[in-house]
Amino acid sequence: MDIKLSVCIPMYNEEKIASDTARTLTDFMTKRFGAEGWEIIFSNDGSKDSCASVISDFSKTDGRVRLVGYKDNRGKGSAVRTAVLAAEGDYILYTDCDLAYGCDVIADMYEALAGSEYDIMIGSRNISADGYEGYTALRRIMSKTYIKVISIAAGFRYTDSQCGIKCFKKDAAHKIFRECTVDGFAFDLEALILADIYKYKVGEKAVKIINHRESESKVNPIKDALKMLRDVSRIKKIHKSKKLK
Repeated sequence: MDIKLSVCIPMYNEEKIASDTARTLTDFMTKRFGAEGWEIIFSNDGSKDSCASVISDFSKTDGRVRLVGYKDNRGKGSAVRTAVLAAEGDYILYTDCDLAYGCDVIADMYEALAGSEYDIMIGSRNISADGYEGYTALRRIMSKTYIKVISIAAGFRYTDSQCGIKCFKKDAAHKIFRECTVDGFAFDLEALILADIYKYKVGEKAVKIINHRESESKVNPIKDALKMLRDVSRIKKIHKSKKLK
């Protein structure tokens, strides 16, 4: 069976929402894309809770849902990379387990990419006026500043490199993620740096957070921004030789 779209979901200690996410996603994908031609891949990042078992049990009743992963916690980048490289779809999308951007955006991102000359479509909260709707004023300022600093450091023209939803054509996804080395939050930056190196065309689509879980966020804006800046320098050094080829 040909698979048009793979939806990749990294997860770490998400037993509270894993079952609901699997059910919500399968219902949505069935209604929007039909009963076949898609897959959902949950990637377990060494969780300490039962979320892997939850998804494993779910997959036994619905073969369109798969579980991949490993025992030791490595980071979101590793979880996304593991899922992407296991994906079989012509288009490969990843988003967070809490479905922060909702489900409709999954179809919107896929359709925007499939009907374009782009190789990659990335979500952006900075394109439309309601992109940060629901954020506290402090969180909005911190997020925008964080993204701006990182973009300058990485030399990006993108308006929101850190947005948690991105969609790739299969060839681009596999080529990029086979060469990714970052296991932490800077994996998005590395993927886009490699996209630029290999001259893939990248488009942006307006998105906004629908499901807010600020109190459970695993991101520390100040600490992670400093680590991100160090990672940018390291990533550029690692892949510098590719630009010369």
